[in-house]
Amino acid sequence: MSDIFKAYDVRGIVPDELNEDWARAIGAAFAEVADADQVIVGSDMRLSSGALRAALTEGLTGAGIDVIDLGLASTDLLYFASGKLNCPGVMITASHNPGNYNGIKFCRAGASPVGAESGLMEVQELATNYLATSVPSRAVHGTRQERPMLDEYVSHVHSFVDVAKLRGLRVVADTANGMGGLIVPPVFDGLGISLEVLYGDLDGSFPNHPADPIQPENLVDLRAKVLSVGADVGLAFDGDADRVFLVDDKAAPVSGSTTTALIARRILSRYPGQTILYNLICSKAVPEVITEAGGVAIRTRVGHSFIKADMARTGAIFGGEHSGHYYFRDNYRADSGMIAALTVLEEMATQGSSLSEMRGSLERYSDSGEVNSKVQNTAAVLKFVENAYQGRAEVDHLDGLTLDFGDWWFNLRPSNTEPLLRLNLEAATDDEVSRRSHEVLAVVAKADSEEVR
Repeated sequence: MSDIFKAYDVRGIVPDELNEDWARAIGAAFAEVADADQVIVGSDMRLSSGALRAALTEGLTGAGIDVIDLGLASTDLLYFASGKLNCPGVMITASHNPGNYNGIKFCRAGASPVGAESGLMEVQELATNYLATSVPSRAVHGTRQERPMLDEYVSHVHSFVDVAKLRGLRVVADTANGMGGLIVPPVFDGLGISLEVLYGDLDGSFPNHPADPIQPENLVDLRAKVLSVGADVGLAFDGDADRVFLVDDKAAPVSGSTTTALIARRILSRYPGQTILYNLICSKAVPEVITEAGGVAIRTRVGHSFIKADMARTGAIFGGEHSGHYYFRDNYRADSGMIAALTVLEEMATQGSSLSEMRGSLERYSDSGEVNSKVQNTAAVLKFVENAYQGRAEVDHLDGLTLDFGDWWFNLRPSNTEPLLRLNLEAATDDEVSRRSHEVLAVVAKADSEEVR
């Protein structure tokens, strides 16, 4: 079971790596860890999700836990329900992974995160023991109650913006046959927005393209449709619809850093002086924009459990990640692609400018994107790279290794699940990014070859 427990969730191929027996054991294990009488359960539209949800529910109810069943849901709808009802939650989904995968995400009451350092390893240990022996069953079983919360979720999402400002905008949303097909139409209904949905049918086989919008090839259809209908913006959601990526009116993709800066500016115009979080992979333009807008910018580690913890500690009103996760204090500090999308639309309407015009002032540097290198020993390679640049840059170890040379910087982080180092590098121009990336990757390769010897 250790193979399917990741840093933040459970993820594996069905049925070889994740099946109903394991889901039942995981449900019973979470019943012990959740410390609650009720747990909310939802699932995405994958072909295996219904059976896994039923098995996990059996594990929970068998352990005496009452289950509130949302039925089909996006992950951010589950987080909303967890916050609204102040109950732990479990979501059956594999997010952006291919259709033969499935997974399980957890949260505590109030949508508080559960990860490797906050209960997930305890769930793994208990579930493994239950599989080796038997899944416990109390004399008094819990109950299961169906409670759809889509209407309440829609009202909650609308509360983050002035919906009257959004009238007249033209939007294309590619939901990739994922859970966006459930939540996008009701959220936009009645707002006076012209909405066209691509691949809105819920289909866990993903017949049109993978539900992974961070990959450029999965934006091809959305970009073409934006141009053909003259849309103001394109929205690309992942499989469980908690992330969103933007395409502007000229069909150019917008990075997570630019979207973070755009949302931060909109929020600070309404709530001056607030604290905004951004992860250390975001462009340097993000803290610059936050500061210029009168906010307080705080840099964080990558990952939702760290962002949510830092939001609780600092009282931050918003946090953004380069990967398309956007967190809102008033959304129980949980991420929501839908709230992010409406906030961007409100900023466009308020400024009276196109997205292609607005992004110009927010995109100040060039970047490499994420470049992976397979290495034998990540810790040894990081130490070698740090020594190779000793005395030439500011060094920090907030998350992996970051070296800042003033006019360029890079971060190297080890993967949580694979023997990989992930490079993100930013500089003034594309040429400089290319030159510096080759330089750093050569140092990584040399470090790895010396480690092998």
